[in-house]
Amino acid sequence: RRTEMSTYYTVTVPVEGRDGKTRFRRVGVMFQQKDGSKSAFNIKLDFPIGATELVLFAPSDDGEGDVTE
Repeated sequence: RRTEMSTYYTVTVPVEGRDGKTRFRRVGVMFQQKDGSKSAFNIKLDFPIGATELVLFAPSDDGEGDVTE
């Protein structure tokens, strides 16, 4: 169990499988900006995407969790 705040979040897109379950595909990372910055977060995408929804997760301890590569 985590006791400290994560320094980044995994950026994902929801993908519905043939079984009707939603899985989350990793598309990048999000960093919180330092205090005093004009923006709150910085999202770095792994590749250009055409998505209407991004879902953010704290990284899991083992680096896997519910996120697929």
